[in-house]
Amino acid sequence: QVQVVELGGGLVQPGGSLRLSCVVSGTRFSIYAMAWYRQAPGKQRELVANINSGGSTNYADSVKGRFTISRDNAKDTVYLQMDNLKPEDTAVYYCNIGTIFSNYWGQGTQVTVSS
Repeated sequence: QVQVVELGGGLVQPGGSLRLSCVVSGTRFSIYAMAWYRQAPGKQRELVANINSGGSTNYADSVKGRFTISRDNAKDTVYLQMDNLKPEDTAVYYCNIGTIFSNYWGQGTQVTVSS
């Protein structure tokens, strides 16, 4: 059974940094693309960044230059380094893996950017 667990959310001041981690078990992590999404109150879930099995990345325009997605296949983990955080980054952040069988989500981790 595939499990997706996000770690690392919290409260941070504007301009600060956080690193989210997502650990995947139950599947061949290294062969699949991974993605981070977020959902703010009253808004639809949106793609933040993704990384394919070869390490190529894509970012939403709103986070380009501030967020970095990376993966460690030896640890079955994908990371989201978030720098220069803004209040509008406040949301629940979700990790996603789409395998050939199904699409799997974590439970989400809250990120709050506030002074």
